[in-house]
Amino acid sequence: MANDQKRCNNVDVKGSPLPDVGKISPEIFDELIYPNLGAKSKSILVGPKHGVDIGVVDLGEDRVMVTTTDPVFIVPEYGFERAAWFAIHILASDAVTSGLKPNYLSIDLNLPLSMTKEQLTTMWTVMSKECKKMGMSIISGHTARYHGCNYPMVGGATVICVGEKSKYISPQMAKVGDKVIITKGAAIEATGIFAVAFKDRIEEYFGKDFSQRAEKIFYQMSVVEDALTAVEVGTRENGVTTMHDATECGIWGGLYELARASNVGMRIEKDKIIVLDEVEKICSKFGMDPYSSISEGTLIITCKEAKASLVVEKLKNKNILSSIVGDVIPEEKGIFLVEKGRERLLEHPRVDPFWIAFNKALSQ
Repeated sequence: MANDQKRCNNVDVKGSPLPDVGKISPEIFDELIYPNLGAKSKSILVGPKHGVDIGVVDLGEDRVMVTTTDPVFIVPEYGFERAAWFAIHILASDAVTSGLKPNYLSIDLNLPLSMTKEQLTTMWTVMSKECKKMGMSIISGHTARYHGCNYPMVGGATVICVGEKSKYISPQMAKVGDKVIITKGAAIEATGIFAVAFKDRIEEYFGKDFSQRAEKIFYQMSVVEDALTAVEVGTRENGVTTMHDATECGIWGGLYELARASNVGMRIEKDKIIVLDEVEKICSKFGMDPYSSISEGTLIITCKEAKASLVVEKLKNKNILSSIVGDVIPEEKGIFLVEKGRERLLEHPRVDPFWIAFNKALSQ
């Protein structure tokens, strides 16, 4: 139940109203959503839970179906080709954290009246092309233009994976002793979006070569290749135990959510987390903490210690940067960061600095 472009929640208490904008809080989820999930079924292996992006159903004979559902997110300002690429990769990125390849897509497009046939043609052609690259077939859907519909939320979609029951993973499977690996580093999405949305301004601040390098980060905003490469070493006791894409509230939010979903603690060495030069400069210029800024494209992996270096090596062979940043520890020891030899507890950021910075930059 994830949404890449969601706002982080204000702190809610039981009985409080919904947040002003964005995804509901864990408290509201537990109060309102979790007790009301329709008919019970013994075939459900992984059901709705805050911080868990996939559902898993047992199909029998060592087969499972994994599903994930998100809005279809189209931002015309990116250009329809780039926007469509991003929309499909957002949808697939949650699904592949199961360790299985995406097989099918069911998509509903509730389009604004302002969308032209030319724009729809560009969008749909790119979506189909990206699905084909991933081996994902579009099996059902609905397409129409309606009053009251507007960008960026132009519908919703469900990605379906089918695979071996013994090989899927979920964010609830991290174990004490696992290593923590992070791909690409901090604030990938925040940087990629700023590089595209404020290209001229960034070129003015840092030069043309820098601007062009930063703009390429936009196409790193996917964890599809990261995830499918990582699980080549094996899953569960044979390798990767969990994967989670660091979307809203970035790496700090992603680490916190994964640890809570698996009921474990973590010890993370901040200095081992990659921060690209383009990320550091753009975040500093626009007033964003890179570690808590939105970062679709960054994959957090927990892995058996014996396979951790092999995961990093396989990612490197695909030109995907990654680093081993810490360990999974017992839950009672907490989730904490080590920075310059000092330890401090990690708390969920709650508020992603990207949105404030982005709105401020738009107004200037």
